[in-house]
Amino acid sequence: QVQLVESGGGLVQAGGSLRLSCAASGRTLSSTAMGWFRQAPGNEREFVAAISWNGGTIYYADSVKGRFTISRDNAKNTVYLQMNSLKPEDTAVYYCAARRFILPNRAKSDYDYWGQGTQVTVSS
Repeated sequence: QVQLVESGGGLVQAGGSLRLSCAASGRTLSSTAMGWFRQAPGNEREFVAAISWNGGTIYYADSVKGRFTISRDNAKNTVYLQMNSLKPEDTAVYYCAARRFILPNRAKSDYDYWGQGTQVTVSS
């Protein structure tokens, strides 16, 4: 079993930056792919970024490519999402997810463990 706890969300002006963290406990993340997803009110949960067990494979949604960076520190059992040039449309609850497989995927149904989410609000 894996417990995931996100942190780092908050209120930021458009053009600003935030760094989200996802700390895992209960099991090492070193053999798991990790993903970030987000859900805005009235919308389905959507893929944001994902990273393989060793950071060698990374995927981004087109909407965040060039602005967001996913990374991981397996020694700290933590995954990060650096978000730059934030836009009001990035406003959502951001969720961290872990997949019991070394390679990432964009489909939320392929992830086995989820955090509770952290709110990101970008004002215009």
